[in-house]
Amino acid sequence: FSLNLAVDCNAVLKALQPIFQEQGMTETVHNWEDQGYLVTYIKKNGSFANLRIHPHGLVLVDLQSYNDHMKGREEVDQLLNKVEEKMQELFHGNIKRVKRLPAILRGGVIDRYWPTADGRLVEYDIDEVVYDEDSPFQNIKILHSKQFGNILILSGDVNLAESDLAYTQAIMGSGKEDYTGKEVLILGGGDGGILYEIVKLKPKMVTMVASNIDQMVIDGCKKHMRKTCGDVLDNLKGECYQVLIEDCIPVLKRYAKEGRMFDYVINDLTAVPISTSPEEDSTWEFLRLILDLSMKVLKQDGKYFTQ
Repeated sequence: FSLNLAVDCNAVLKALQPIFQEQGMTETVHNWEDQGYLVTYIKKNGSFANLRIHPHGLVLVDLQSYNDHMKGREEVDQLLNKVEEKMQELFHGNIKRVKRLPAILRGGVIDRYWPTADGRLVEYDIDEVVYDEDSPFQNIKILHSKQFGNILILSGDVNLAESDLAYTQAIMGSGKEDYTGKEVLILGGGDGGILYEIVKLKPKMVTMVASNIDQMVIDGCKKHMRKTCGDVLDNLKGECYQVLIEDCIPVLKRYAKEGRMFDYVINDLTAVPISTSPEEDSTWEFLRLILDLSMKVLKQDGKYFTQ
C-alpha cells in the first residue's frame, strides 16, 4: 500500500492485528524510533506473514505458506482481501496505490522463473523439462512452454525459443538481404535457427562456427528444437553449408591469415561468453576482439549483423 500521507504505525498495527490473530498466528513486534514496525505472524502449520509499516506511508505485507492445493490458495486470498478492506476503511481516499503481486512458487519440480540479460525476472508457463544435461562447458536445458514452445537455456541464460523466428529474421536483415550465391559466416548460432533459414535462400556456402565448442548443444537442439533448426544439424556438412565445432577466435584468425573473405558475417554469440581467456580478461575486450577479427574477414562491400 502506497499512501498519500505519513502514517501512525501503531494505529495501522492495531487495525490489522485482529485479522492475523483470527488465523491463530503468533505475533512478534519489532519497532524502531524513526523506521516504523516489522511484525511477524507465525501459524502452527509453518505459514508466516511479515507486516512492514514505514512511517513515510508505505505498508508491505508478505505471506509465505506451503500450499499445494486450491483450498490453501483461497485461504491466502481471503486473508489478503481482509487486509485490503481494513486498509481502505482506515485510510479512505488516502491510498495512492495498492499492488498485489501473484504468488511466487518456490521449490517446484520445474523452475518457471528466469532472468533476462538486463536483470529483469520473467515467469514463463513452463510445464515440462525436455532436456537437462551438463556438458564439460555448461548446463544445457530445453524447457517446454505452452506459449513459446521449447526454450533453449544455457547456464541460466535464456537463448532462444521455437517461437523466436522474428529474432532470426531480424539478425539476418529482416528479409531485405539477397543471400543467393553469397559466402556467409555465422558465429555461434548453435541452435541452428539462422543456418536453417539462410540455407533456404540458396547461398554459395554458409560456414557456422558453433563457438560454444559444445557438441551437446547441437545434439540437444537437433532432437528437441526441430521447429527452429529443421534438419540442418543432422549432419555437420551439407550441399551448401558446414558446421565447425570449434572456438571461433582461432578460426577467425586462421581465415584472416588465409585471406578468406565473406559477404556476410552474422554474430550470434551468446550474451556472456563461456570464457574470455586466454585472449582477454574483460568481456568488453572479448567482444571488441570478435568485432575486429570479423572485419578482417568481411569483404569491402560485405555486411556484419549482430544482436
